[in-house]
Amino acid sequence: MIRTGPESREEARDLSHWLDNLSLPAAALGVLKEAQIEQVEVDRAKQTWIIHILLNGPVDVGCLQKISAIWQGQVSGLRKVEWKVRYHYGPLRAPEVLRENWSSYVTQIIEANPYLRGWLEASTIQLADTDRLCILLSSPMAVQWLEGKGARKLLAEWLEHNLAWCPQITWKTTASALTPVEEEPLVMQRGFNAVTEQGSEASRSNGGIKEKKATSGAVWLGKKINTPPLPLNQLIDEEKSVTVQGRVFDLSIRELRSHRTLIIFNLTDNKDSITVKIFVEKKEREKLLEHLNDGVWIIVRGAAQVDRYSQELTLLAQDINAGVAPIRKDEAPRKRVEMHLHTKMSSMDGLVEIKALMERVASWGHPAVAITDHGVVQSFPEAYEWGRKYGIKVIYGVEGYLTEELSAAESKKKKVRQRTYHIIILARNQTGLYNLYRLISNSHLHNFYRHPRIARQEIQRYREGLILGTACEAGELMQALLRKDSPENVEEIASFYDFIEIQPLCNNEFLMRNGQLESMDDLRKINRTLVELGAKLGKPVVGTGDVHFLDPEDEHFRRILQTGKGFEDAELQAPLYLRTTEEMLEEFSYLGEDIARQVVIDNPLHICSQIEEVRPVPEDLHAPVIDGAESQVTEMTYQRARELYGDPLPALVQDRIEKELNAIINNGFAVLYLIAHKLVRKSNEDGYLVGSRGSVGSSLVATLTGITEVNPLSPHYLCPKCHYNEFITDGSVGCGADLPERNCPQCQTPLNKDGHEIPFETFMGFKGDKVPDIDLNFSGEYQARAHRYVEELFGREHVFRAGTIATIAERTAYGFVKKYLDEHKVRAREAEIARLVKGCTGVKRTTGQHPGGLMVVPKGNDIYQFSPVQRPADDAKSETVTTHFDYEAISSQLVKLDILGHDDPTVIRMLQDLTGIDPRQIPMGEPQTMQLFSSVKPLGVTPEQIRSEVGTYGIPEFGTRFVRQMLEDTRPQTFSDLVRISGFSHGTDVWLNNAQELIKSGRVKLSEAISTRDDIMTYLIQQDLEPSLAFKIMEDVRKGKGVKSEFEEKMRGQQIPDWYIGSCKRIKYMFPKAHAVAYVTMAFRIAYFKLNYPEAFYASFFTVRADEFDAQLIVGSSAKVQGKIEELEQKGNEATAKEKSLLAILEVALEMYERKLKFRNVDLEKSDAYRFIITPQGLLPPLVALQGLGQTAAASIVEAREKQFFTSVEDLHSRTRVSKNIIEVMREHGCFNGLPESDQLSLF
Repeated sequence: MIRTGPESREEARDLSHWLDNLSLPAAALGVLKEAQIEQVEVDRAKQTWIIHILLNGPVDVGCLQKISAIWQGQVSGLRKVEWKVRYHYGPLRAPEVLRENWSSYVTQIIEANPYLRGWLEASTIQLADTDRLCILLSSPMAVQWLEGKGARKLLAEWLEHNLAWCPQITWKTTASALTPVEEEPLVMQRGFNAVTEQGSEASRSNGGIKEKKATSGAVWLGKKINTPPLPLNQLIDEEKSVTVQGRVFDLSIRELRSHRTLIIFNLTDNKDSITVKIFVEKKEREKLLEHLNDGVWIIVRGAAQVDRYSQELTLLAQDINAGVAPIRKDEAPRKRVEMHLHTKMSSMDGLVEIKALMERVASWGHPAVAITDHGVVQSFPEAYEWGRKYGIKVIYGVEGYLTEELSAAESKKKKVRQRTYHIIILARNQTGLYNLYRLISNSHLHNFYRHPRIARQEIQRYREGLILGTACEAGELMQALLRKDSPENVEEIASFYDFIEIQPLCNNEFLMRNGQLESMDDLRKINRTLVELGAKLGKPVVGTGDVHFLDPEDEHFRRILQTGKGFEDAELQAPLYLRTTEEMLEEFSYLGEDIARQVVIDNPLHICSQIEEVRPVPEDLHAPVIDGAESQVTEMTYQRARELYGDPLPALVQDRIEKELNAIINNGFAVLYLIAHKLVRKSNEDGYLVGSRGSVGSSLVATLTGITEVNPLSPHYLCPKCHYNEFITDGSVGCGADLPERNCPQCQTPLNKDGHEIPFETFMGFKGDKVPDIDLNFSGEYQARAHRYVEELFGREHVFRAGTIATIAERTAYGFVKKYLDEHKVRAREAEIARLVKGCTGVKRTTGQHPGGLMVVPKGNDIYQFSPVQRPADDAKSETVTTHFDYEAISSQLVKLDILGHDDPTVIRMLQDLTGIDPRQIPMGEPQTMQLFSSVKPLGVTPEQIRSEVGTYGIPEFGTRFVRQMLEDTRPQTFSDLVRISGFSHGTDVWLNNAQELIKSGRVKLSEAISTRDDIMTYLIQQDLEPSLAFKIMEDVRKGKGVKSEFEEKMRGQQIPDWYIGSCKRIKYMFPKAHAVAYVTMAFRIAYFKLNYPEAFYASFFTVRADEFDAQLIVGSSAKVQGKIEELEQKGNEATAKEKSLLAILEVALEMYERKLKFRNVDLEKSDAYRFIITPQGLLPPLVALQGLGQTAAASIVEAREKQFFTSVEDLHSRTRVSKNIIEVMREHGCFNGLPESDQLSLF
């Protein structure tokens, strides 16, 4: 034990007593006589003193050793003296001392912060003055790495603490950066050589810890491992050979230029983690990757080295054997059932993953498990699916918040005073589940205060089919016993419930910490009382675990989350893990063997037997009914098809329509098409175009019924007069817009061009039985009207907003983990941080609503058959009602209409109003407009003037820096090229590390590279692969699953190129082609207006971003705008989201200036509140373009102005009530020029 020791402390503190008897240099003696002993630590076990000393000058270590020798000779039992030295140099002396002794100080810094070794060891310094320390590093990578580790802050703290100096620390590099990605690091090669020299059977001492031999397993790489594994938390230094075991996660594979493969993964034994790297040849790779996957347990032997690039201890594997996961087993002959368990849907509290839970209870042989989250039932749909897969009976329940009845007349203050108790409510049957959903809904909609509270009378009203339990210590029965209520009152409380719950003693150990109980015996007494009470009242007593996490070691994740929430007792976690039957019997052994068996096994099984199998959501789709939907969709489809293609229809069109209608009508989806048709038609009639999203453009029926503009047929010519048509089906043309202009060979009418070659299967699956998800982009201005129209169609009581559940994302979890580690001064390897982050992700944080999704309940049904309801984010002030379940959980049972608000339709409407041009008449692929995507020449400017090689500023999809670079790399020439670029930009590992390299190297043309998911199916079918196989390959690739070996073999059999197969393997996510076509169609129209009607384009662009426009900054000259652009660009990734948005606006403003167009100042008399106005003198910004002047203030000014213009600034302030800050902003901008300050007359 280390503490501030009592022995000889005064002697240690009084240095002068010892110094007078020492022969020391005069300088050292002078420094030591002025030294201050800050603390003396005495370790009795090690017989050691640790002296914390503050010096104001340098002292040779030999001087301190002389003092140590005297003390050890004269103080009985003192074996060792350690010195912890700090220097009080300050800003005048510290720079000089550092300059002369930097390397020795680096050694001390690394001792305190070992992971800074490597880059910092090779550093030197520059000292310009007493306020700045410049550290010279070998490469920019060193700077990046040290910054990422927070080294600047660590160094500043070390210098302040040890040298009493607080300089500003900066970095400089002395050499250009090396590129580490493609070549094997030297430190890794050195590690392998070390292993070879040492021998593969080398072993190490585990510091006296008794070792067990590792479980032998199959050899996956190298040799068989017989050496025992070292716990990962004991692996802290470099080792030539060490054996560890653990679970693999975050596995990644990287092909090197040397044709070897680098495999990197993290390994954890659930106590600590480390990164493992392996370099393998092709043969070794194939064998290893047959077995090595995320989640498997392995035994690894290799060299532990500090990696040159991560600067962390990394294991360089030489041998890998199969391992065995250390999973607890339930070997009791009769199994228990857990009746109280919290999943990740218990907000910021539960950590149990449903899949892992069902796997575990199935492996233990438990017949059932109850789900009882806090106040919610949002895990039910997932629990049903996994329970069915693993053969586990799911008992659906909730741990609710019981309160007394609250009348409408009761004040909010009284509601606050109303006490709540925990209560377990289980659904006995389908009726009970329906009633449970009603209780959950009422608790969220009508009785929410901090928690969704369930009134006792509500429970009585809907009690049919429900089973009630007393819950944990927060239940009213346990609270009555803790209050020592009378036996009569306790019995009356217990009589309300169907079963009584008791829990392991350690679950409630906190009752002793907070003084409610004195000892464990008191807890045992309470549990015995509850057992006796159950026997007296004839109510079963059930032992539950109040499970919050699956395994004991998982408590660490809950501790991190609760620390993040500010819980003072987060470190004192109760062992709320899922127990085996034997573990639970042991917990209640003090009750006697028979009673323990009753509460742990017999009674839970008895309750379980009373509960029927129920479904949390109904089977199949329950679509709203519109009489004659099938015939209407069929008639509209054929009518429009004949209007376009003539009668009889071309065989290609006829076959496609028949295939689609068969799937749509036979699966009951016609009503979905009809609803979408009505919504789009209504919006178009009201003057707003609608853009489609997702894969709906894959459906020709959707095109012909007016739902989407995207035509999925092969590229083709079509005569609008005589219906002549010509289809190009050999893949030689990307899309209809790319076809050359031609006249009809029959009637000489200019031919229309259409078709994008999109298979129907990408929308409704290969069998056509997937529920169609029709996503539509309405104008943001029109979205609310579209929602109201849906309510008119189906009735407001049948339409609900699609609910969402927000869980802890990886980035948020990382923040929780870092905060916890920092607060507890724990330094963890990145692999361990990654493990902790994974354990915290997915836990529910809050709820919300889909931005445009509506769930429609058919007439004759009510919502409680499908889901409870609530308000988004539990906001009692909100009038919106959402589904309680995440919409995705019920999207196969209820129709979801995606009516999204989007800027593009709004902009198109503005452009049409400003120019009178019908956007639907703009020809796709128009040559001059196409040039904007590869050049700035059509704009009449140079790249230097607008800081861009292409003219796509402000064009949706093509205006970002990332996509502009794509355009520069590819120089697209056709409309189908633009569709490909849209696919590249929305995919993951489709462009970067994939198509970009293939195109730049010249191996592949832009038109050949894989861009969208549909490309794969279409291309493989054209190469004579069987369509169903082509579909399966497409589905695997778009989901990031790569290419199965048997599929790869068949692809090679059809001479599919190696580059194509390799590209498929790299892809993680792919965009639907129909979505890309819809986006590019809107973008091309806007680009056409930009080129031909610039004032209208800029007015519409800035109007939809008026709130972010900064008139004070932008109105003036291009030079001022360009200066601000340069300033923001220098910030790079450090720029805020607001600054990044402003940068996009500044780029468009710069381009407008360079095209010889101007802005006017905001005009108090003529500016609109929100919209930019085209005038002969230039573009007139709205009032909201002034920073700080919001929409409310702008509307107030315009409203007052329309009644009567302002007579003075004082009059404006009086009539609009705008703030003084707004007045000053307007004055500074010149809005008050010519307007007097007040209405008072001056006589002098």
